[in-house]
Amino acid sequence: MEIIIDFFHSLIELSNAMAPYILFGLIFAGILHELVPQSLVTKHLGKGDITSVVKSTFFGIPLPVCSCGVIPLAASIKKSGASKGSTLSFLISTPITGVDSIFATYGMFGWIFTLYRVLSSMVIAMIAGILTNIFDKEEQKAEPKFSLAKGVNLTKPSSTTFASFSQNKKIEEKIEVKKFSLKRALRYSFVTLLADIAKPLFWGLMLGAVISVAIPENLSSILVDHAWISYIIAVAIAAPMYVCATASLPIAAALMLSGVSAGAAFVFLSAGPATNIVTMGVVKKTLGSRSLYIYLGSIVIGSLIFGLGLDYIFDISNINPLSIINTQENSNFITISSSVILWAFILYFMAKKIKFFKLK
Repeated sequence: MEIIIDFFHSLIELSNAMAPYILFGLIFAGILHELVPQSLVTKHLGKGDITSVVKSTFFGIPLPVCSCGVIPLAASIKKSGASKGSTLSFLISTPITGVDSIFATYGMFGWIFTLYRVLSSMVIAMIAGILTNIFDKEEQKAEPKFSLAKGVNLTKPSSTTFASFSQNKKIEEKIEVKKFSLKRALRYSFVTLLADIAKPLFWGLMLGAVISVAIPENLSSILVDHAWISYIIAVAIAAPMYVCATASLPIAAALMLSGVSAGAAFVFLSAGPATNIVTMGVVKKTLGSRSLYIYLGSIVIGSLIFGLGLDYIFDISNINPLSIINTQENSNFITISSSVILWAFILYFMAKKIKFFKLK
């Protein structure tokens, strides 16, 4: 009975922590979908090359969006025509860094740690994107041909031909520069996108609560007692666990104060925000199993390598990066309301799908 109570308590806490960021991400994605032309996303992020991966990585770094809020944004740019590699690099670089997280990291760990965190997230994101474009290529779709007016002779240019071409071009431009509509943006956010990710969100929250209950309370002492495998333990706990980039800072600081090396704490700081059980489900659904393996492999291996590298830097420089910052995270009206709204949408779409299958 106590385990069940702990499970629901963890589920509520997890929902309260994630819901505001998910709803913010959905709204931001809807606005982005309205303001940014689809052709712009397709042009810059749609190609399966290194340039599009680099662009999506740099585009994601400054956004103050966590590992939950990035889910609808990534789904949105993928729907707009971004390649798998670009989507994956955006999905990794965005939650690790952000304007708020960068300043908080500087305040707690200093400029070396901050710069290292930003650069490492860029490298991991780019490698993941490039590997995805190489090993999980998009299926090539035939581009629709431009249709001219009926009865136009292509071999003999005429005023009708140019008039028809001009007319069609104006129609295209009119569609491209459509006026912003808040109604369309919200419909895209809470109907199109949320319907797509409702199922993985449901199972992700449930599994996330189970994992939170299963994690031992004496996490710090475990990492200290097993120093030589502290990196692996850190990434094994961080990968499925939900923790945003800013909220992960006091956890990393607590680990270091308990005697864990800066590198092991960095592994948690890198892998924690970059991935969680919810994001894994969404990646598998939107990008496929192969992209999921590349996504996890890049984050895990990259975090371990950069963790070891950070320890080496501090060893040869004799610099202590730790400084203390006070953070408080309590449930309030906004977090609880957001959680209720999110669960209402999730259960609605889940019930709608079940009803649809029963009718079939």
